[in-house]
Parts: sequence; structure tokens; C-alpha cells
Amino acid sequence: MKVRTLIQPFICRIIPQTLSPRILTAVFAISSVLLPVSVPAQSVPDSAGPVSTSNRLMVRGFVYAEEILDGVLVDLRYYGSNNFVGAPVDGYEAPRLIMSRRSAEALVPVQKELQSMGLTLKIFDAYRPQQAVDHFVRWSLDTEDTRTKTAWYPLVEKENLFDDGYIAERSGHSRGSAVDLTVADARFPHQELDMGTPFDFFDPSSGAAVESLSAQQRANRLLLRSVMTRHGFKPYRNEWWHFSLIDEPFPNTYFNFPVR
Repeated sequence: MKVRTLIQPFICRIIPQTLSPRILTAVFAISSVLLPVSVPAQSVPDSAGPVSTSNRLMVRGFVYAEEILDGVLVDLRYYGSNNFVGAPVDGYEAPRLIMSRRSAEALVPVQKELQSMGLTLKIFDAYRPQQAVDHFVRWSLDTEDTRTKTAWYPLVEKENLFDDGYIAERSGHSRGSAVDLTVADARFPHQELDMGTPFDFFDPSSGAAVESLSAQQRANRLLLRSVMTRHGFKPYRNEWWHFSLIDEPFPNTYFNFPVR
């Protein structure tokens, strides 16, 4: 456990007084408790475990997250074309947010804590069918298709997305307990906190060790990371938006039922 005497001096060094009062209050509120040391970030890809071939609407242990999370904002990017593929992704047949019940319930205190600050979670993706992951793989292997490079991976070559950990043949999302999200102003749903890069931006600047971020951007990332790790989630080092439930219920099974 890291005690507050270690955390607060660090925050004072990276956060000037010119920051938003709301973010200052939120970050220091989080730092005023004993924060657990987060589990070391691990790569999302995982080659172990079978792929479930179930095509049912939902399997036991999964839920529609909006029915559990009060006031959560949902922008399911892979249902539409506003994503790095540039098209709707296989397996997303409806804009419904699905995840394991355990992970959805673990997000409840996260959402409540943010709501007390006038903020809210905004979720881009949670459960991801294996067929969607397969779509990503096919897209990544088509190196002639670079239509979305400027917007989504301007400084990374498409053929390197596998080696750099952005694309993999298996995803923790298919196990149902990984989630991609950010924080937004609860009063203005389209006003997300500035995290330095957008969701799904394939670039080193989306990772944990970034020197080029402003103090406000570092504070915003710290807020998200702190509240998520306090409630049982672990981060992924290459993507500030990606978190996985530590105590996930299906650690060895990759599901393939569609989102609908």
C-alpha cells in the first residue's frame, strides 16, 4: 500500500494551481485515502483459453450494463464507423453495452464516486465478440488500406500494430470483463475530460509513460486511473482508456455471441 504522504507530494509536483477546481478537488479527494498499488499492467493479448462458439443473445453471467450503471454515457464506437477500421465492426449488431455482471457491478461505485464530483463515466466498448477481434486482424493484415491512418495511427506503421500491442488475435474484451472508457462532465455529455489523446489513438502518447502531456491532462488521467484501480480494475500500459477487472469471472474463455 502507498501511503498518502507519498502520493500527495507527487500530485503537488505535477498539478499547478491553474487547473480546473473540479479536477483539483477530485484528484486530492482520491489521494486522501490509502491507494492500493495497482497490479502491474499486462498486455491485453492472451493466447490461452477456448473460444466459445455460442451465438445466443446473451450467456449467463453477462448483462446490459446500462441497466446496472446509473447515468453512464455510452458511445459504442465499433457499432458505427467512427473507429480505426473506418466501418461497422463484425459482431456489433446493436448499440448495446454488454459486459460480465461482475465487471458491471464493480463499475457502480466508480460511477457513484464520479457523479459526486459532477462527472460521469463514458464507455466506448466493453464485451467484444471474437468475430470483431477477427475483423481487426483482417484489417491489420490489409496493409494497402490506410484510409484511417491520419486520424488513428499517424506515427505507427500499420504492419507494426501487432508488435506494438495494439492489435492481437485474442482480446481480454472477449472474456467480458475489460472496458474502454473515459470521464465526461455529467452536465454536458459531449464534453470529455482532456486525456491528451482520443480513444483508440494508436500512438505511444496514449500510453502510461508520456512526458508531453500537460499538467491538466496528467491530472485527468490520474483521476481515471486512480478511481478505477481503487475499485478492482487494472490498467493497460499502452492505452489510458483500457481497464480489466482483476477478479474476472471468465479468465480463460473468449466468447463470440454478437452484441445485439
